[in-house]
Amino acid sequence: MKSLFDTVSFKCSKLVTKNYSTSFSLAVHMLAPSIRDAIYSIYGFVRFADEIVDSFHDYEKEYLIDDFEKEYYKAMQLGISLNPILNSFQHTVKQYNITDDLVQAFLKSMKLDLFKSNYNTQTEYEDYIYGSADVVGLMCLKVFVKGNNQKYEQLKAEAMRLGSAFQKVNFLRDLKDDNLVLNRNYFPGINLNSFDESAKTAIIAEIEEDFRVAYQGIVKLPMEAKFGVYTAFVYYKKLLKKLKSTPCNQIGNSRIRVSNYTKAGLLAQSFVTYKLKLV
Repeated sequence: MKSLFDTVSFKCSKLVTKNYSTSFSLAVHMLAPSIRDAIYSIYGFVRFADEIVDSFHDYEKEYLIDDFEKEYYKAMQLGISLNPILNSFQHTVKQYNITDDLVQAFLKSMKLDLFKSNYNTQTEYEDYIYGSADVVGLMCLKVFVKGNNQKYEQLKAEAMRLGSAFQKVNFLRDLKDDNLVLNRNYFPGINLNSFDESAKTAIIAEIEEDFRVAYQGIVKLPMEAKFGVYTAFVYYKKLLKKLKSTPCNQIGNSRIRVSNYTKAGLLAQSFVTYKLKLV
């Protein structure tokens, strides 16, 4: 039965999320059960595309990402894909009216990672972040508001700023791998070989402003989504705080992490804040 296959497909997306990101998986688990599968399916789609361009070095990446895109549109046309990640995602796209411009913007940024190493201008930087992160936030927002276009437009700007904040934290945390392994520099005007405290401070100030604006949207989210999104927000704020206190030379030579013990504490803190209706 197709319904059984769809159930298996969503379970596959959930498995991808749990294996690739314990932090995001934890945040999704804090969402209402009615919307978790949809968010898992979005994560599965964007994770697979990201893995193609970032990890599959021994394979024809351009062919793989083009084929992934073609199979997605085939799934949209047929209403099914034997790739369970694409099958669950196309179901979510249709159910929550995720517009194609969001999907195309995401794939465009992923394809840039195949050949572009440096983002030399603010426009290039912002365009990449829009496609790689902001639109993912907007896809999730489509699910959170369940078709309420007025609510979507009301929260759109803040959702994009949250996506930007998460992505910039990832850029800062992953400086070592991006620079030494993938030969990429996303921050315009910054030489990673002479990355200093001044550069780090400027980046962190930019991220903190994104978080400040994003929080204004979190407090307006539907109850089904608020706790999960707030949990992710608190985790990333903690990661940023840790990066802020880490010497710039250490950021460039190691990957900064938040321990599982700390994550558990952050979850408890978020739960209390949420239950006391302080967010």
